Amino acid sequence: MTEETCRKVVEALRRRDFEAEFAATPAEAAAMVMDEASRAKSVGWGGSETLKQIGVREKLEKSGLEIRDHQLEMDLFLLSANAVTADGRIVNIDGRGNRVAASIAGPKRVVYVIGRNKIVEGGVDAAIERVKRCACPPNCRRLAKRTPCAATGKCADCDSPDRICKVTAIFDRRPTGVSAKVIVVDADLGY
Repeated sequence: MTEETCRKVVEALRRRDFEAEFAATPAEAAAMVMDEASRAKSVGWGGSETLKQIGVREKLEKSGLEIRDHQLEMDLFLLSANAVTADGRIVNIDGRGNRVAASIAGPKRVVYVIGRNKIVEGGVDAAIERVKRCACPPNCRRLAKRTPCAATGKCADCDSPDRICKVTAIFDRRPTGVSAKVIVVDADLGY
């Protein structure tokens, strides 16, 4: 993906009523997130490898802000997306649904950071396929889940109790009443 593609996705997200910004580098994205955090008393953390990669988790811990995993009653909830379509639909898949729940209702402000590697052409079906191919297997390995994809690196649409792809959320537009910003970064980040 190119800068031009990232900027087109930003425009598509804006048409879908999200605040959306382009970040040329991971450092620029981190600065945008920290600016958002400077106005918050508490921060919910969506378990994002993307945000870890750009150094946000470390910066938040040093700032002294209260940080909680997957909390609904936070001033600010930070997460990434598993995929975003070229026409601006955000797709996230969870095991328990706590991350997607917090991006729909509860926090006063939601901020996504999405790397260019998560942009897909072809719509929602292509986005779901990307998640199951690129995000679920490495996340299962990282979380030490006993699933076929953790062992083989390929989705088997399994019935494992450790399966992490149980809840799929497709954001066609910004949810009503949710203050949400999406930062699209011209870098490959996360899974």
